[in-house]
Amino acid sequence: MNHRTLIAASLAAAFAAASLPALADVYVSIDPPARRVEHMEPRTGYIIVPGNWQWIRGKHQWVAGRYVAERPGYRYENSRWVQHSNRKWTMQRGGWAHDSDHDGVPDRADNHPNDPRRQ
Repeated sequence: MNHRTLIAASLAAAFAAASLPALADVYVSIDPPARRVEHMEPRTGYIIVPGNWQWIRGKHQWVAGRYVAERPGYRYENSRWVQHSNRKWTMQRGGWAHDSDHDGVPDRADNHPNDPRRQ
């Protein structure tokens, strides 16, 4: 194997290893600490995404809250830790969920997602 092939293979392996945690569920046996209290003032046109504990380099590390531009017709679901029956924890990542009737319930969990009386 020549020098360039070795470097290219090393870079590809490093990239694949760095990408893996973002794609795979990480199971953690250490309970996440209690949420921290953050004081953020509301801003017009933005929602507040609260901070949360994330599993980084083998331990829970706090990631501060942030502002995200509003998306009409959508509801933001916060990230949260979920405990499984095997006493392990996984992070359910937050994100935008469609809410066509603006009732605060995402369409996928709404029994009547297009009810015009709920506007």
